[in-house]
Amino acid sequence: MPTVLLATDADSIYDDVDAALADGDTSVHRVRHGIDVLGAIDQISPDLVILDSQTGNMGGIATCMAIRNAEGVDAIPITAVLVLLDRAHDAFLARRCDADGYLVKPLDAFRLRRATKVLLDGEAWFEPIDPVTSQPSDVSLRA
Repeated sequence: MPTVLLATDADSIYDDVDAALADGDTSVHRVRHGIDVLGAIDQISPDLVILDSQTGNMGGIATCMAIRNAEGVDAIPITAVLVLLDRAHDAFLARRCDADGYLVKPLDAFRLRRATKVLLDGEAWFEPIDPVTSQPSDVSLRA
């Protein structure tokens, strides 16, 4: 049974993630502050951590860096991290902080479930970005 930890202070993001992922097999836990993520990882040992890039006191990029630093000194188990970006241009930052994947908001259930499945299978998920529009695009659907 996969366990997902979501860090967001936005109720709408929580509602979207919970509606898309929570079911009989997957549980979604929430913290409202990035600073609380390391403690929550220690308590619930999530299979996936989803970080909202715009979370109050410590955003998703800084929180991802804190997770990777804690993993580096064996303070927490290695955990898959998905960052929810506000702008496609922030994809560079998500890669620099060693996130396992990112999605650009606004979210939809299909993209979120697809990214989650890939990350839970141990793969990386970096949403394709259209170089012209700087918007998420599914290049596999292009002719």
